[in-house]
Amino acid sequence: MDIEPDTKDWTWVLEQPCPECGLAAGDVPPTEVAHRVQAELPRWSAVLERPDARERPAPTTWSATEYACHVRDVHTLFAQRIRLMLEQDAPQFPNWDQDETAIADDYASQDPATVAAQLVEAGEGMVAVLQSVPDDAWDRRGYRSNGSEFTIATLAQYYLHDIAHHLHDVRG
Repeated sequence: MDIEPDTKDWTWVLEQPCPECGLAAGDVPPTEVAHRVQAELPRWSAVLERPDARERPAPTTWSATEYACHVRDVHTLFAQRIRLMLEQDAPQFPNWDQDETAIADDYASQDPATVAAQLVEAGEGMVAVLQSVPDDAWDRRGYRSNGSEFTIATLAQYYLHDIAHHLHDVRG
């Protein structure tokens, strides 16, 4: 059975706490996001060491490995978007279909140990990007393909929710 694509607009997590994972992303100072990402990387590695990391808990729910593949790609994508916002004025981000990527890259068959190493590397790359943001650049703007406007600060908070929420999903 296929996973149903997630079509929700999650930007509301910047305005209110997530009732599922509990994170109030909009309350997290953007300058603290890098530290939180660093703290979560070992937790992802531990999740991927579980013997059942490739097993789906239900036919329509991703396995821990599939979630980790997504988070690995989120680290990379958001680092690219923040670099773009630092280099260009008000860029529009290319559309990214996370569900299409999961199928095209066959997340379900990837090796958990390999994914763990890739996720940590991508996460550390994102940490470096976040730590490179000058104090006067957090308000620089960028736009998602659907028109949603972000600053580097709100994009960092939105990103933090994504990775923290998925760590919650896999009970990490």
